[in-house]
Amino acid sequence: MSNGVDWADLPPELLQTVATRLPTLADYIRFRVVCKNWRASALVSRFYLPREFPWLMLPLSRSSGGRRFFNPLTKNLHRLTLPEASHGRRRAGSSHGWLVLIDESPSIFIINPLTRDRISLPPLSSFPNVMKFDFYSIGREYTLRSPENDLYYYNLRQMRDAFIKKVILSHSPYEGSKFIALALLNRHENLAYCENGHGPWKIIDEARSFIEDAIYFNSSFYAVNKFGSLAICDLYGASPKVKFINVGQQIGGDMQYLVNAMGDLLLVSRYLEFEIDIEHYLEVCKTVKFHVLRFEWNEQRWESIDNLGDKLLFLGANSSMAQLASDHPGCTGNRIYFTDDYSGANYESITDDHDVGVYNLEDGSIETIPCYPRNSHWPIWMTPSLC
Repeated sequence: MSNGVDWADLPPELLQTVATRLPTLADYIRFRVVCKNWRASALVSRFYLPREFPWLMLPLSRSSGGRRFFNPLTKNLHRLTLPEASHGRRRAGSSHGWLVLIDESPSIFIINPLTRDRISLPPLSSFPNVMKFDFYSIGREYTLRSPENDLYYYNLRQMRDAFIKKVILSHSPYEGSKFIALALLNRHENLAYCENGHGPWKIIDEARSFIEDAIYFNSSFYAVNKFGSLAICDLYGASPKVKFINVGQQIGGDMQYLVNAMGDLLLVSRYLEFEIDIEHYLEVCKTVKFHVLRFEWNEQRWESIDNLGDKLLFLGANSSMAQLASDHPGCTGNRIYFTDDYSGANYESITDDHDVGVYNLEDGSIETIPCYPRNSHWPIWMTPSLC
């Protein structure tokens, strides 16, 4: 009589217990591909999947459809086939493990780099301030109307690069889940949204100038202007409902980010230092410090804090996010991980220096992120997820 164990027939509850204790998403994926029973026991749900440290999306090469994703904690490079993120497409955000990509055509879509699931969003030509789109009007393909009712023109590349600052998702659209996409518009300083990728984009007229950053928080979108005031946008229903919190205080810094830090609403000010590169006739910017404030709901104002404790913040062209250092062995809290999201278009176009690093809130020091390919340009944070 054989005493061997048929690993494929282990009880589902035992397999599920093992799967939920796997330390990394890569281990979870390997577990799921062992056999049919193991795959059925390792559910694809955010309640079961290991929390992964955010990756930086980097180019692989100009002749390949692949991409490299760098984990700055483990120093691992993950290679994924992702021809959809071609060199001619601009990355305009990442949320819940999905990338937002804009083409030189009117196309906008989101894609999960791990599963290759793809969902189209309404095209650039469907924004209310786009009066006309004509492929045959070379160099003036888009006719737009400003809030002052003046007409102006954008070519394909200008529209791809300059019209949208970034796009934020309320939820992951995995398996048909309902979600809202919020777009921050650069020149018009407007917010626009669409539901589940359907229909045209709708402008939130009341929230003009609140485009410094936005996040989905407490079932609404919170947007901030350069002075730190908030617009709270409830986009469920026939028309948007907008409330404002005017903080009445001066907020410093060159850029502002909103972060949901485990229930705390944070405002992070980024300070840049500007220099002139005489050799190349360029203005060079570098991050020199961050200032963090927490919103005090009773007093309706921002209060400065000098310690994040166990929290880590991730800022850039992505939807700003926070994680706990204690969820990642060997990681230290009270840090801000940042990328360059102020230099303009973030598709691969030129080789340049990179303002990418880790800011220590305790002593104000900045550590550059190692193992960083020099041929990449404007990387973006992405939290890998199967759902």
